[in-house]
Amino acid sequence: MAIFRLNHAVLYVRDVAASVAFYRDVLGFGYTETGDTIPGAAFLRAPGSSNDHDLGLFQIGSQAGPSGAGRTTVGLYHLAWEVDTLGDLEDLAGKLSEHDALVGASDHGTTKSLYGKDPDGLEFEIVWIIPADLLTDEDRNKTGIARLNLPAEIEKYGREARSGVGISRMLA
Repeated sequence: MAIFRLNHAVLYVRDVAASVAFYRDVLGFGYTETGDTIPGAAFLRAPGSSNDHDLGLFQIGSQAGPSGAGRTTVGLYHLAWEVDTLGDLEDLAGKLSEHDALVGASDHGTTKSLYGKDPDGLEFEIVWIIPADLLTDEDRNKTGIARLNLPAEIEKYGREARSGVGISRMLA
C-alpha cells in the first residue's frame, strides 16, 4: 500500500469561530492564512507540523444536529493525534479538564490515551506511544483497556519521554 500517513482531516462544525478557539486554545493548533480565502472555513496546523494544514473546519450553522456516528449512523468515531512527550499528555489532560472537554483516559498497553470532545461533541484522541526501546512483553501482551494512571506512567517513564521513538517516528 502506498499510503503512509494522514495528511489532514476536515470537520463540519456549527460555529467555525468557536471551533477555532477550542482547537487553538485547548490543543495548541495554529490558524493558517489559507483560512481567510473561503468564507466559513478555517485551516489549522498542529504545533511542529510541516503540513499546509492538519485540520480543516467548515461551518454549517447552528441548526446542524449532533453527529449520529456510532449511535444511529455510520461515520468516523474519532481522530487520534500523537503528542511529543508524556508531559505534553499531562498538560493536555489539565487543559481538557479545564474546558470540560475530557471524556476519558485509557491505558491500551503500548499507548496511553486521553479522549476529548470539541464544542460540537466530535470526539478525538490524544495519544502517547511507549518508545520501542522501553516496550516490555507485558506492554505488548496486554489485553483489554484499563483506566490510565497518568501519574504512575510519568513516574515510570518521566515527563520528557518522547512518544513513539522507533515506532511512529524515526530513531534519533
